[in-house]
Amino acid sequence: MTTTDPCTTPIPTDLVPYRITICGLRELMIHAEKGVSHVVTILDPSHPDPEVFEIYPAHQRVVWRFDDHVTPVDGAVMPDEQTVDRILDLGETFRTTTVEHLLIHCHAGVSRSTATAAILMAQFNPGREEEVFEHIRRIRPRAWPNSLLVTMADEKLGRNGALVAAMAKLHDMTARDYPELAEYLRIHGRAHEVRSP
Repeated sequence: MTTTDPCTTPIPTDLVPYRITICGLRELMIHAEKGVSHVVTILDPSHPDPEVFEIYPAHQRVVWRFDDHVTPVDGAVMPDEQTVDRILDLGETFRTTTVEHLLIHCHAGVSRSTATAAILMAQFNPGREEEVFEHIRRIRPRAWPNSLLVTMADEKLGRNGALVAAMAKLHDMTARDYPELAEYLRIHGRAHEVRSP
């Protein structure tokens, strides 16, 4: 009997032609021997770079720094349109690059990283927005994608709200299954993302 890494689910090649792992900082060590070829690191602006990547086999990595907010906060580095452009540019690069296994991580593997993964999967798959977030849920059951990132991507990709609507359905399912996470978000400036049951 085989077991499946709960942070790694093979993604069909008609969405993206590589495996995607989503995790948080505490889980990085367990993926050092998982054949990761590419990494997207998303950190708070002042957080030190994780040293764990020194023990990873050869890989390519990008590091992005911005805070996990969805509404303006004094002193915060907000995700903006340039952030989304970087994600989409990376997706374009991956179309002409051999990528075997992409690891995307933020601090908890819940918000910024899941939004980034969703944008990469949705980028070249118009009309399959719900399928994208179903895959995000399989990879990361506690996923709560950052709604600001997803909203900006929806606009840039011309999805007319389809990406946002699919994200909201995922938020609803996560709130149902992880009510403590939903409550945390309610009291930390993201109440508008938590719809009443």
